[in-house]
Order: sequence, then C-alpha cells, then structure tokens
Amino acid sequence: MAQLTVRNVDEAIVAALKERALKAGRSAEAEHRRILEQVLRPGQGADFFSEARSRRIRLRSDAPSTTELLRADRDRDEA
Repeated sequence: MAQLTVRNVDEAIVAALKERALKAGRSAEAEHRRILEQVLRPGQGADFFSEARSRRIRLRSDAPSTTELLRADRDRDEA
C-alpha cells in the first residue's frame, strides 16, 4: 500500500482532524484515510454503521425492540 505525506498543514486543521478522530474512536491516521476515501470514492467506502443507523431511523415503528421482546420472553419463562 502507498504512503502519503502532507506538509504545511495548518495547526487548526490538524487539531480538528484529531478531535474528529477521537470522537469516532479512531486514530488520526485512520480518520484521515476515511475522509480521503469518502471524498475521493463516495459510496464505495460507505461506513457500515452510518448506513445501518440511517436504515434503522427509516424503519422506526411502534413495534417492540429486541430487548423488550427478550425481556418478555424471559419473564414468561420465569412465571
């Protein structure tokens, strides 16, 4: 795999990258790769969790959650 070096980056940009990476639970390097992938190859590097979250929001209903179903099943077995 190739390496990429970026010189003369403003300190505010570096700080923002590190903050964004910290919030996402990734290293700054991993976050940098992710940003490049999203911008240069949109749709191909789609983040699984972002996609799942957007689908879950669209599917929201009044149906009980899996947690509620499991609790009800457990409570029924205990009774």
